[in-house]
Amino acid sequence: MNFSILTENWEMYLEGFKTTILASVIALICSFLLGTIIAVMRIAPLQPLHWLGTAYVEFVRNIPLLLITFVFFYGLPSAGMVIDGFTAGTIALTIYTAAFIAEAIRAGIQSVPKGQMEAARSSGLTYNQTMRYIILPQAIKIVIPPLGNQFINLVKNSSILGVVAGMDLMYQGDLISSSTLVTFDVYIFVGLFYLLLTIPLSIGVGQLEKKLAKSN
Repeated sequence: MNFSILTENWEMYLEGFKTTILASVIALICSFLLGTIIAVMRIAPLQPLHWLGTAYVEFVRNIPLLLITFVFFYGLPSAGMVIDGFTAGTIALTIYTAAFIAEAIRAGIQSVPKGQMEAARSSGLTYNQTMRYIILPQAIKIVIPPLGNQFINLVKNSSILGVVAGMDLMYQGDLISSSTLVTFDVYIFVGLFYLLLTIPLSIGVGQLEKKLAKSN
């Protein structure tokens, strides 16, 4: 393996690495918030909210992430809204990941004993207050391991930014490969940078899962 590819293009790799981290963090926070809202909608007593939440999850989970990205990057300009590749890819990543997070959190909510909802409501709390202060904290704790796996998938899926010139690791790898006419070594180093992100996340999720198992 030619390490000069790495040393001579270190700044481009590092720039792509930082962009990948930034996109992942933004999408992680936004998808968690959106996924939580969708999860609550899916189990809401109001049927329109339930139908809307279900439609979102079923629609988004069954179409490719690439298609969602293209809608924002190529589709919005036709409506007069032009956004860059980083923004389009990050929005698409958020929308796509939120559907899977919503399902995980919904499962967590449904695993909380129903008596807790009834007790909270009988004590005078509204439905929203009960969900916010009683149910959701417990549900999220229950589903932390699967949420962690979704966050790892999010980091890997962030490579979609490379398709729309999002300046991430994959895009920088494409630029380096084009300028050096080297393929194998360039993308091996790209893969190693991804491992720098995903391996610590995997270890962290595993340790957290063990800790939660002991506490239970």
